[in-house]
Order: sequence, then structure tokens, then C-alpha cells
Amino acid sequence: MMNNSNMFDMFADEFDKVQANPNLVDNEIDTNLIFSLREEREKSLASGACRSSMSQGRLTEESPCIVRSCYERDIGRIIYSEAFRRLRHKTQVFFNPNNDHFCSRIEHVNYVSYISCIIGRGLNLNTDLIQAIALGHDVGHAPFGHSGERMLSECLKKVNPQLSFSHEVQSLRVLDYLEEHNNHYGLNLTFEVRDGIVSHCGESYGEQALFPRRDKVKEKLYEYATDRTIAPATLEGCVVRFADKIAYVGRDMEDAMRAGILDNIESFPKEIMTRLGSGNSQIINTLVADIIHTSRKLGGDVISLSDNNFEAFNKLLICSKDNIYLNERIKTYEKKTNLIIEELFNKFSDLLDDAINDCEKLLNSNNDMVKQFAEYVKKHPKRENEDKIIIVSDYISGMTDNYATECFERIFGV
Repeated sequence: MMNNSNMFDMFADEFDKVQANPNLVDNEIDTNLIFSLREEREKSLASGACRSSMSQGRLTEESPCIVRSCYERDIGRIIYSEAFRRLRHKTQVFFNPNNDHFCSRIEHVNYVSYISCIIGRGLNLNTDLIQAIALGHDVGHAPFGHSGERMLSECLKKVNPQLSFSHEVQSLRVLDYLEEHNNHYGLNLTFEVRDGIVSHCGESYGEQALFPRRDKVKEKLYEYATDRTIAPATLEGCVVRFADKIAYVGRDMEDAMRAGILDNIESFPKEIMTRLGSGNSQIINTLVADIIHTSRKLGGDVISLSDNNFEAFNKLLICSKDNIYLNERIKTYEKKTNLIIEELFNKFSDLLDDAINDCEKLLNSNNDMVKQFAEYVKKHPKRENEDKIIIVSDYISGMTDNYATECFERIFGV
């Protein structure tokens, strides 16, 4: 058998004749072929699927990519963003940097992407759109999971009762305004991806069926975000909203047992586990198969669970809240993380005016954490008619768990 090096030697003269051209695909024949292949794929999608040609578009119009659909392009922008990379050091539920087996935020979004794409293929939906929504849905999460999110929201409300913090809205804000792309702020994603991200709301219990809100328009997306009960605009977004819950409920049970918060699976009612399965993989398999079957059976513009599995799943979510998220050990941990978030918020709030009006003063500080905050404020794309205190929540919410802890210790340590 001829090895690769011999082949290259034999055909060296021919390879030398090939002209390196990064735009080799940019010709009429290849371009037409790629567009035709994409059109054929999208023609075969289910009638309710969102085709790239149906997109409401971007905030700022762009020329189409030769190779990628608009949703494939959004996937790339999300996974190459700094906010996405930081998810590997953000908590899902349990904070333990010395245990690599606890689920991190970046693992969670990959699980959501995997689960939702399986459902999407089973229903013949647009998996490019699904993947983009799934990978971007949590980029706005604060450090220390939902406890950090709640504390940050409380801090904002103390300054201005009209303000609040939610990771769904912050995820959209990060992608719309805070991330840099091609020397500009904002990734300029498509409406359908942005809508799916801000509407994913994985903590919404009691949802058996989701009907896409197809009347949504991109100009009012932040208005819709104030109401967590409003469904996404696409079936693909509805799939991700279900997959988010499916991805975390079983995995959180595994982590709770690993952390010693739960002794075993018998901590949950037997009738629930008999119905859904005795572990994460069985629960996922049961719910994914049920959503595909039930949604296809209903045959309409809906993503749904069957009656019995919905009842069991909803009870499991509620039991997880009682047995895991409200556990005394978790609440004790939250006291520490709340202290970190609150004190960082207060400290940076005190520094904010100087950071805006006399940045050089802070840049000459002996404390590196103060300098880094000043540098962030100096670069921040401040928006008109927006309360300046939001800069502080932007900064803290972008921190990883470890960095928030280090920042607290470097500022308040003695």
C-alpha cells in the first residue's frame, strides 16, 4: 500500500501547478451549486420549519455568505465569542472547581444543543437554527448560576426599582451590544436566533405544549422579553426551550448524588422514576422520544409532551427544586456567593463615576482589579438613555466563578 509521502513525491509536479487561492469557491458554478443544495435541503423540511430564506434578517443587513446559511453563520459567531468561551468556568448548579465531573455551563449548552438537534431531526426542523439558539442561550449567565443571577438583580433593584437582571435578556444583550466582531460591537445575529435565545426560559414549569408566536417582529424583541410566558417565534426555538429543561434535570440529579446532597435516585417519588427512567440517560431518552412522537401525532404548529409524561416531568422539576436547589447546603453556599456579588457590585458602583469621568485615576490604581474595571468601562459601548449602573452588572455578569472569587479576594482581602 502506498503511503501519503510517496504519493506526494510521485505527484509533486502536479501539486506545484495548483494555485493557492483562498477564494477558490467564489465562482459562479460553485456558488450556484451551494445555493441549490441548500435550497433542496430546506425544501424537504417540515412545513412549519423555519427556512433560512424566510428569516426576518439581521439588525444591520449583510451580504450573504457563499458557503454558509445565515443560521450557520450565527453558530460560528457565537462559538467564537469570548462570552461563549467563558462558560466553561461558570457554574451550572454546584460550585466545586476541584471536581471536573460537576456540570459546567458550557457542558450544559452542549447537552442542550445535542438534545434539541435530535428532536429537531425527528421533526424535520431546521437544525442549523436549533444549534445556534442552543449554543447561545446561556452566554449572559452571571457567575454562580441562578443564585448569582438573583443577587445581581436584587442589587440593581436597590439602585433603581425599574431595573432587573435575567440571564435570558443578558444573553441577548451580550450578543447584540457587548461582544466585538469585525471591530464593531454586536454580532448582528438573525432575528430567529436572537428570539430563540431571549425566549428560552428553562425555568418555566408547567409548560406541556408550546405554540410558536409567529407574529413577533424583530423591532419589539426586548419588549417581548419582559414576559417569560411568551413562546419563541419558531418551532425550533420551542424545541430548545424544552431541551433546556430536559438537559439539566437529570444531570443535576447526578451531580447532587455526586455532591452527597442526594443519597440515591430513591429520593424522588417512585412513580415519577418508573415513568421517566431511573437515570439521566433514560430520562432524556423517554422525554425526547415522547416529544417527537407527540408533536408528530398532533400534526400542528406545536411542540408538546404527552399528558402522562408531562405530568411526571413537571413533578420531577418541582421535586428537584425542593430536594436540590433549595437544599440547606446549596443555601449555605449561596450566602457566600451572594456576599461576593453584592460587595463587588457595591465597590464597582462606587468607582463607576471615576471610571467614566476620570478613568486615568483608576488606571493608575495599585489594585489590578480596579484597573481592569476601569479598562472595561473605558471600552464599554455605553448606550444613550440607559442607566449607567448597568455597566456594573454587565461587568460582573461576564465574570467566571473563579474570577469573581479572585476579584473579591484581591479587593477586600487583608
